[in-house]
Amino acid sequence: MRRLEERLRRMREATKERLPAEEMEVVERATERLRASGLAERAIGVGDRAPDFELPDGGGTPYRLGDELAEGPVLLSFYRGRW
Repeated sequence: MRRLEERLRRMREATKERLPAEEMEVVERATERLRASGLAERAIGVGDRAPDFELPDGGGTPYRLGDELAEGPVLLSFYRGRW
C-alpha cells in the first residue's frame, strides 16, 4: 500500500508542476467539494461487489458488467480526460 501512496503522491506533485496555476486551483476546488460531499465514504471499496450496470465504451459499444464478469475478472477504470 505504501508504494501506491507514494506513486499517487508523485503523480499529484507532477500534476501541480504541469498545470497552470489557475487550472490547478479549479482542480483543488473541485477536489475539496468532492471531499465535503461525503461521496467517498459511500463509494464502493476494495473487495466490495459492484452492482451490475451497462455503460458504453469510447466508441459507443455498450458493455454490461455482469456479462464481462461471466468471462472472468474485470478491471474497471473510469477515465475523465480533457475533451
